[in-house]
Amino acid sequence: MSVDLIGFLGVVLVAYVVPGPDFLVVVRSAAEHPAKGRAAALGAQSGLCVHMVAAAVGLSVLAARSPVVYDAIKFLGAAYLVHLGVRAVLAARRVAQRQRGGGDVTVGMSPGRWRSGFAQGFLTNVLNPKAALFFLSVLPQFVHGDGSPTRQIFLLGVLDVLVGVAYWFALVTVAARLRVLLARPRFRHRWELTTGWLFIGIGVGVAAAA
Repeated sequence: MSVDLIGFLGVVLVAYVVPGPDFLVVVRSAAEHPAKGRAAALGAQSGLCVHMVAAAVGLSVLAARSPVVYDAIKFLGAAYLVHLGVRAVLAARRVAQRQRGGGDVTVGMSPGRWRSGFAQGFLTNVLNPKAALFFLSVLPQFVHGDGSPTRQIFLLGVLDVLVGVAYWFALVTVAARLRVLLARPRFRHRWELTTGWLFIGIGVGVAAAA
């Protein structure tokens, strides 16, 4: 089986470096707590595994060729991003209220937040039609006819997932430093507002995209 691994890894790295919904979810989760950031990263890569399996068995082709299915996935993903944005904006309002009342706004961590981080990462990725289209439009360029296409898709998909885990975990380490700043109520208020409106903006952009 002949696969252009170097070229594929280069394309994958560029895809990860360019910020998108997954990037925002992982960074925001990591800023809340490193463990939640890693959970969001694993959730995003688990969603990617769903796209990989779907592409391998041909389900992604069906979704891409069916405008109804594609639009349904797109609008569900957009609605979820807007939902995350609204939650962040409301969190900013709560921070401002606590600040005025002299309450504690320290960021903590609980098992529920780990599950929340994983769920946010998973849903953001699995409801992103662009992730599915990556496996349909980009990945086949590196699949050659001298071997099983299904096996090659799985090989490239697994490499994509592993590269992503390494990249997200490194990003979590950097983004987790924001926790020090988030201990300051004024900064956390602005952070929640900024990330919230970014989520809403990306969600609206996804829904409006042709």
